[in-house]
Amino acid sequence: MKRILIANRGEVVLRIIRTARELGLETIVVYSEADAAMEYLALADEAVKIGPEQSSRSYLNIDAIISAAVAWKANAIHPGYGFLSENPQFAAVCEENGIEFIGPASATLRTIGNKSRTKEVARSLNIPTIPGSYGVVSDVAQTIVLARDLGFPVILKSLYGGGGRGMKVAYTEDHLRSHFASVSSEASAAFGRNEVYIEHYIESPRHLEVQVLADAYGTIRILSDRECSIQRRHQKIIEEAPIPNIDEGIRSNLWEWSRQIIRAIGFRGLGTVEFLMDQAGEIYFLEINGRLQVEHPVTEMITGIDMIREQIMVAAGARISQDPVPTTGHAIECRINAENPSKNFMPTTGTVSRLRLPSGPGTRVDTHLFPGCIVTPFYDPLLVKLIAHHATRDAALRRMGRMLDETVIEGLTTNQDLLVKLLGHERFLAGNGDTSLVMQLLGT
Repeated sequence: MKRILIANRGEVVLRIIRTARELGLETIVVYSEADAAMEYLALADEAVKIGPEQSSRSYLNIDAIISAAVAWKANAIHPGYGFLSENPQFAAVCEENGIEFIGPASATLRTIGNKSRTKEVARSLNIPTIPGSYGVVSDVAQTIVLARDLGFPVILKSLYGGGGRGMKVAYTEDHLRSHFASVSSEASAAFGRNEVYIEHYIESPRHLEVQVLADAYGTIRILSDRECSIQRRHQKIIEEAPIPNIDEGIRSNLWEWSRQIIRAIGFRGLGTVEFLMDQAGEIYFLEINGRLQVEHPVTEMITGIDMIREQIMVAAGARISQDPVPTTGHAIECRINAENPSKNFMPTTGTVSRLRLPSGPGTRVDTHLFPGCIVTPFYDPLLVKLIAHHATRDAALRRMGRMLDETVIEGLTTNQDLLVKLLGHERFLAGNGDTSLVMQLLGT
């Protein structure tokens, strides 16, 4: 593996370039017309324009990306996160062209991409799952019958969804009727598949994750765990590692269940096993993500492991260590997004007229921003990830507060003030935050 094509945009591209260069690998970065001025393009060995600003014609255009990889003699493709990172068709086309897809095999992606199928595997292992349809629901009438049995509220989800998209909560049958078509339509637009399933909706849960690394030789390594409960519209904005305020017996179960399901699926690569914890403390398996997570820096900070390096090495056929992973201290990540929390998190655009980012001991900043950077409406609103690491959670929180105070992004509206308020909320400070905290804070 000598040349890696990075099929993504934004801060994750810069993150992958840095590790690739340390490994002595050349990098090829693809970009759309909207991203032609991004400074990170100059750090790659080659930058190739693959299409206009629309994702469907650039970052989601499989033919264009594969053509660029073949033309520039890339041995491997790193998909980053989002876009094509969990697309089994893309992984299969890479395989057909002799290009190493840095992620799970296409067959594995098909399995974990089908949320219903993955939950069948979990149930076969006696891992608790959320009661639901256990398969696709074909029409509104069938969905209403199932919802009556499950009990309201229920949630409609895209079978192949992710990233908080393709899902709506229904508290009544009328809600269910109005949401069915919109969820199916959103799923089709976002993931190219319109299948929908239904589950009982767990209100105000905690969202917990286990980071897993598995090689092709059967070794499975747990890289600690994360709490990702602070979300807006089912999308995370604050994450931390390890999970705070949790019984060690529950943590042990989460790790063991993660090993079991990863082994049963035959998963290879970097993956995240996700769970929900309800208000009574009951745990339910949610899904498996077979890609690098946006929140991976908090795990890197407490383990000292470069997870992109591990991804590349596993894809290249390396064996991973079987030693337990020691952790040090606590890490917290805040995502600064181009959005307006007072207007239902409507995305914002503009030109960054002033930029000041924090530094100092135990701090990390992942961003692609620069003064003069134009933030367009075409892509995810993520601008900056701030990561604070310290010996204890309280100390890490204080450090993050200082980092937010130092950060200045002028030229467009962001969610920075909301992050400051969340960090000071008594429930979050006590480690009792859940997925409803953001909406409660905003009074919606």
